[in-house]
Amino acid sequence: MSYIEFDKSQLVNLEYSLARELIRSNRAGSYSSTTIIGCNTRKYHGLLITPQPQLDGGMHVLLSNLDETVIQQNSEFNLAIHRYKGGIYNPKGHKYVTDFKSDPIPTITYRLGGVILTKELLFVSNSDQIIIKYTLVDANSPTRLRFRPFLAFRNIHSLSKANNDAERRYEPVANGIKIRMYPGYPMLNLQFSQEPEYVHVPDWYYNFTYTRERARGYDYVEDLFTPGYFEIPVSVGESIYFIAGLETENPASFSRMFGNETRRRTPRDSFDHCLENAAQQFVISRGKRVEIIAGFPWFGRVARDSFISLPGLTLLKGDFKTFKAVLDTLISEMKGPLFPNAGIGQQVEYNAVDSSLWLFWSLQQYSVFSGDIHIWKQYGPVLRLILNSFRQGASFNIHMLENGLLYAGVPGTSVTWMDAIVDGKPVTPRIGLAVEVNALWYNAIRFAIELAAKTGDEEFVNNWKDIADQIPAAFIETFWIQEKNYLADYVNGDFRDKSVRPNQVFATSLPFSPLSEDQCKGVLDRVQSELLTPRGLRTLAPKNPLYKPEYTGNQTERDLAYHQGSVFPWLIGHFAEGYLNLYEQSGVAFVEKIYKRFEEVMPEHGIGTISELYDGDPPHKPSGAISQAWSVAELLRVGYLLDKAKGKKSNTIKK
Repeated sequence: MSYIEFDKSQLVNLEYSLARELIRSNRAGSYSSTTIIGCNTRKYHGLLITPQPQLDGGMHVLLSNLDETVIQQNSEFNLAIHRYKGGIYNPKGHKYVTDFKSDPIPTITYRLGGVILTKELLFVSNSDQIIIKYTLVDANSPTRLRFRPFLAFRNIHSLSKANNDAERRYEPVANGIKIRMYPGYPMLNLQFSQEPEYVHVPDWYYNFTYTRERARGYDYVEDLFTPGYFEIPVSVGESIYFIAGLETENPASFSRMFGNETRRRTPRDSFDHCLENAAQQFVISRGKRVEIIAGFPWFGRVARDSFISLPGLTLLKGDFKTFKAVLDTLISEMKGPLFPNAGIGQQVEYNAVDSSLWLFWSLQQYSVFSGDIHIWKQYGPVLRLILNSFRQGASFNIHMLENGLLYAGVPGTSVTWMDAIVDGKPVTPRIGLAVEVNALWYNAIRFAIELAAKTGDEEFVNNWKDIADQIPAAFIETFWIQEKNYLADYVNGDFRDKSVRPNQVFATSLPFSPLSEDQCKGVLDRVQSELLTPRGLRTLAPKNPLYKPEYTGNQTERDLAYHQGSVFPWLIGHFAEGYLNLYEQSGVAFVEKIYKRFEEVMPEHGIGTISELYDGDPPHKPSGAISQAWSVAELLRVGYLLDKAKGKKSNTIKK
């Protein structure tokens, strides 16, 4: 029995099955995503979605879907399912699905009459190709399979509409065709392991509807192009392989390619293995660039998310090469002391003060796991640039005050991770001294001093030691709310925001903390009582009048709730670390209970992975991206911290 499995009663229940999605990606940056019954409910769904750097640098849906039809004795059984305008589902192939298993690769079983057919799907690891294997397990009469591809050739954030510009011609290739709908795109190869009969009947299908987009307040109706269809006879026990990709392949190699790729997969036979498998999906490599995708299906690379995710995604398995490659890629794109935040190409934004400080934390983890003694030599110039620039003054009014604390922010812009903006105004305006920014700032300075001291860089140490020494007192004087025993969220002049938010938790978890042990306990107690849920930490306490219990509605409504109560799983990593720092062995059972509760989400939302966020109120419904890098990475790190606390791991993070 598979670790994640769905039976017929679940699969034919559309309310249940359409809420569960697959995401599969590869190191080349391509991905495939749809629901577990193959009905696309988002514009971000498709069988082959690839980067197109020569166009706009974004991700593009090339092959949206592939309809399969079983033909026996002049009867046709279409296995696909699409939703059209008016809530009409046609065809209704989900009624033939009897079983879905996720291990070792997604496998769907169809039964119709005497026919049993399985469908297995996987990506080629390092190229823009997807392989689907169809096996006729049983049949009571001669059987043929018909395949009709639906093409989109558009950016993932847009929708395709019928037009006269789409290229209808094709070129034959071995056991298939190649086609390109518009100039500028690469050719898409559609090939089979056996020679098919291809019938070229180009046409548009109209009004596919994507219910998830409608619920999110976006356009949700699309037209898709089909060039024609393929037919292949198949015998009992025989397998047919289909490959869609940007390169032409030798059909004789399809079976071997599929077997080789299958053997490379981490099995999804346990909670831990699901997390490890999901972690591999975020790392992409194209040319000399190695990056972390922040989340699927719509996020790109975000520096902050990359630095936070890297230890969990790479260091826990000793992959120091990938860790450094990602860092080096990001450093190559710095603008002054700042790293690229949201956006791609010419649209990249450099507006996050905390991203640069998370680099220090990420390198701290690397120093512990790798034992590398040359960090200051290799990265010292970058670390000095960041600290000196912030000290002297940088963009977005980033500057150090006389007491050593770091000020940041200008009206109309969010420079911390709580960065939602509605109608040009930040939802959580945190201009001034943000608590997590200053915890990170202190940690960064102390770590840099430590590195410099080890290499004899006395000039740097002398320039920064007095500043580091004065920060703890200034931090406590600025943020500590004595009567409540926790930290203010941000301070600007005489104003102190006393909202209970999770940002204070980093002062308990970072390797260098400005807080006493009693103060750490006060923070953790407050966070536990008002913010902790089975899915992570709320971004705002429910007692606050601004609290939004559900992340739902159009973009404005969702942005208003994003950091006003929504639960983020990634925050549990630093809560767990702070808790284990304080309670050590006696805290293991409590943290382990939190960790194991996440196993409940494996068959939900993005199956086998962890979502971007959850509702603040029970039952804490999943929302946002179906698979988020820092959610997965930080849960992996919690697992590591638990093992370390139990004495199963030797690496210790410096305090």
